[in-house]
Amino acid sequence: MQIDKEQIEDLNKSGLANHKASFDFLANQLTKQGHEVDGIVKKLSQFQIAVPSWALGAGGTRFARFSYQGEPSNLNQKLEDVGLLHALTQTAGSVSLHIPWDVPEDYLAIKELANLLNITFDAVNSNTFQDQPNQKETYKYGSLGDRSKAAREQAIAHNIEVVKIGEQLGSKALTVWLADGASFPGQNNFQESLKNTENSLKQIYDGLPLDWKLLIEYKPYEPNFYSTIIQDWGTSFMLANACGERATTLVDLGHHLPNTNIEQIVATLMYKGRLGGFHFNDSKYGDDDLTVGSIKPYALFLIFNELVYGMQNNPQNPELSWMIDASHNLKDPLEDLIQSLEAIQEAYAKALLIDQDALKEAQKRSDVTLCQEILQQAYRTDVRPLIQQASFIAGGAINPLEAYRTLEVRKSLISERGTDSKASGL
Repeated sequence: MQIDKEQIEDLNKSGLANHKASFDFLANQLTKQGHEVDGIVKKLSQFQIAVPSWALGAGGTRFARFSYQGEPSNLNQKLEDVGLLHALTQTAGSVSLHIPWDVPEDYLAIKELANLLNITFDAVNSNTFQDQPNQKETYKYGSLGDRSKAAREQAIAHNIEVVKIGEQLGSKALTVWLADGASFPGQNNFQESLKNTENSLKQIYDGLPLDWKLLIEYKPYEPNFYSTIIQDWGTSFMLANACGERATTLVDLGHHLPNTNIEQIVATLMYKGRLGGFHFNDSKYGDDDLTVGSIKPYALFLIFNELVYGMQNNPQNPELSWMIDASHNLKDPLEDLIQSLEAIQEAYAKALLIDQDALKEAQKRSDVTLCQEILQQAYRTDVRPLIQQASFIAGGAINPLEAYRTLEVRKSLISERGTDSKASGL
């Protein structure tokens, strides 16, 4: 299924008058406050977020997985689903593939389809956290950090192969997330595990094309619950430094212990020029992988405050990679992704409204109350008309979720793919 421009234009007609009234009112207010509204809308329209290929079907828990029917059962269908999201929102302009779940059978055909859908290929993701059919060495006890040299060499070779696949598609980054760790005290030697991981990452880094970057992810626990080798941003930062200047840290919002000050981590990494990218989701307890902004929208806003500041003041930091990493266990995955895309745009728009000059002056005077007021003035602003305008001028829907339901997209996908289709990979 594809959504053409005429369909979106027809849907926009019914809500255009109300949108114009809301936008004009907000634009007038923001202009009086000294904001350049056209510039903000342009930044929003240019802000693109990658959709992971594994997030287009139903997720699951350790206990069950409930299908939504009409799921994409192959890579072509996954690209088509990303194309639907991008047509509606104009913010989902790239896809992040997970290997070996989504190895193209015909690279030329896949690239042609992506080009037709106006989609590019973001970072490629390796998989050494589960064994694959006919795999010689097991990853049960580890991969890049394992005590077995054969397992490490197999994991390194897999990552190099993933890079070669990404090269054929036009990707420019490799994301490495390790499940390596221990579930019981004494299971591993901490120093040997870290040394093995560092040496393995160096070999992978040496195999990267010169215009690629390495994104090193971290996570405090799961699937190992006593220790994880790359357990925090500091360890990821240290390993990135050991590899080279094109190695960076990737921040996943769910990969932190409760109440961690993520915005401070973001600020520190950007100051040091080592923040490579973001995986967006939300959580209540741990790595819940919930819809972005559904639990802690103010925390997301504060993170974007640091991101906006960093993008303006830290030229030493590389261009950032943005991606959603969520699991859709209850909601239609495409509806969930639309909500996440909007939440990210909303946090970004609000951060762009922060009067950074006034904030700096208030900080100099130690006017704590005014500092809070300046931040919350931006946060309390209803920026949805700005997001809608950015989508509208780019050719997207004014209200993407409403358009999705009006067009009965899921019903059409079920009609095309059947009720028993299941997303490949997970």
